[in-house]
Amino acid sequence: MKIAMMARNPSLYSHKRLIEAAEQRGHTVDVINTLQCYMNIVSRRPEIYYNGKSLVGYDAVIPRIGASVTFYGLAVLRQFEMMGVYPLNESVAIGRSRDKLRSMQLLARDGVGLPVTAFAHDAKQAGEVVALAGGAPVVIKLLEGTQGIGVVLADTERSAKSVIEAFRGANVNILAQEFIKEAGGTDIRAIVIGGKVVAAMKRTGAEGEFRSNLHRGGSAELIKISPEERSTAIRAAKSMGLAVCGVDMLRANHGAVVMEVNSSPGLQGVEEATGRDVAGMIIEYLEKNAKANSTKTKGKG
Repeated sequence: MKIAMMARNPSLYSHKRLIEAAEQRGHTVDVINTLQCYMNIVSRRPEIYYNGKSLVGYDAVIPRIGASVTFYGLAVLRQFEMMGVYPLNESVAIGRSRDKLRSMQLLARDGVGLPVTAFAHDAKQAGEVVALAGGAPVVIKLLEGTQGIGVVLADTERSAKSVIEAFRGANVNILAQEFIKEAGGTDIRAIVIGGKVVAAMKRTGAEGEFRSNLHRGGSAELIKISPEERSTAIRAAKSMGLAVCGVDMLRANHGAVVMEVNSSPGLQGVEEATGRDVAGMIIEYLEKNAKANSTKTKGKG
């Protein structure tokens, strides 16, 4: 296969591993800087240009779209889809998962376990929002945050109100979520490929840190997840429509709850913690499923 990888930094571990796994299986991968693409949106002849040349002949595209360039990245991915190129994850599915509010609404609709979550526009309703989320301590999240950035733990109702009012005063949208104290600063990341959990790790936050993101100094180790946790991860991926994703869960007293579904999960932590060839499994999924003009959303926007 001839594969296009949409990525701005080809030297990242995840990107190098995907290229390596593809080349080991006889495929070619071209890394394309998402922001340097430009498009010709013309009737029945959609084109993408890169470095002055039209991108043609690709069998599949692997979107590794950074959160900060989601809007333009999804536009480029949609153009690939209109050209009949098979996407590892579809643009509509990535868009669902990147919108924290929309993703929570969809997961709730489908009965997937979630922390109690509240959302409001008016900062004057901060007290009601905190109460809906179960009261202090409460976790307050920016809708556009990533890698633990824009996530605040407010210990008291007064501090929660202050944080909400400050964010809303800056015209920033936030969610308020129940704080799952019993998780003890750890979470589970399960990697789902093609409707199956292929690897799972437990992430533990650095000392004094309630966020367990590896980018924030957390550590990872192999974990055996329960059948309920496995089912929760699979159902979360299905709700988003993602073929490949990382599902972040907490172990609450009432069962597994989903915190986030990541459409471009990092591979280093999970491969090192589990010893699984996740990159290879992603390429194998493409080998089995990549067919021209088979995108579900082709022509549907």
